Amino acid sequence: MPAPAPPPAFPIRRTVEVAESLGAGRPVVVLESSVLAQGLPIPANREAARRMEGAVRAAGAVPAVSAVVAGVPTLGLEPDELERFLARTGVRKVSARDLAVAMVQGADGATTVATSLALATAAGCPVFATGGIGGVHRELPDAPPHRWVRDESADLAELARSPVVVVCAGAKSILDLPATLERLETLGVPVVGYRTDTLPGFLTRDTGLRLPHRVESPGEVAAIHRQLRRLGRQEAVLVVQPLAEGEALPRELVDRAVGDALDAAAGAGVEGAAVTPYLLAAVERATGGRSLAANLRLLEANGGLAARIAVALAGAGSPAAVAGQRG
Repeated sequence: MPAPAPPPAFPIRRTVEVAESLGAGRPVVVLESSVLAQGLPIPANREAARRMEGAVRAAGAVPAVSAVVAGVPTLGLEPDELERFLARTGVRKVSARDLAVAMVQGADGATTVATSLALATAAGCPVFATGGIGGVHRELPDAPPHRWVRDESADLAELARSPVVVVCAGAKSILDLPATLERLETLGVPVVGYRTDTLPGFLTRDTGLRLPHRVESPGEVAAIHRQLRRLGRQEAVLVVQPLAEGEALPRELVDRAVGDALDAAAGAGVEGAAVTPYLLAAVERATGGRSLAANLRLLEANGGLAARIAVALAGAGSPAAVAGQRG
């Protein structure tokens, strides 16, 4: 069994279950809270929490939803706290740049991928699962000069300095996926396809973009993570897993919905942080709600894979871990 996780670099409140698991070197999977408090509508956010946590536990790990609770960085929410975040009353969105402010102001904050990675790194949790990461934004049609420098998610910079395995279904479909993949290469983040040779498109199985690496098992991912740490590298291992056949949306449908949403956003003068939620809502409407159903399925699948990787890491060298390298 590996050594227990080191003490956090800064105070992080952990539930008893999460603290005991980390102290004993047992598998823990960090989950973001922004997808629950901002990303998914009510009541789908409750279903997402149930599915993600259930998938993590079914695979033998402990789920730890990251958040800021009354100004305190937290891994693992108590039932009443989870209810508050699902109701999203007074819950702000906290990216990495906002963490110190939320702490000083005693705020409730739902953590994005970037902030969840910061908390996972500080607490010594080596595995994190989400739906889709942020990336390089597409240009809006006929963008004015002040929009020529495209927005880029804080997720990318945080991936470059977080020694964590990150399991996702690729970057969100509304983004510039070739530019995002290129930026990850520049930042030195290894992108690994789980039983796929091409980058999944979040809601779609295949974007046509070739990946540099492919793995076949959770144990192989765990071995890559350990090797990176031996090399002294601090980048995350980004594991991308496509939706199963029959669960993903047709690529043509999503591309058409995103294109129409971009045109609508430009016509409505949507800018800055408002672009992402606007586009996601437009794509959901254009797909008749099918994007929401696919989102729930990929969150559940990614939680399960992340848990199997966490189990392989926690049991390095054990018979279970060896079996995990084949499973």
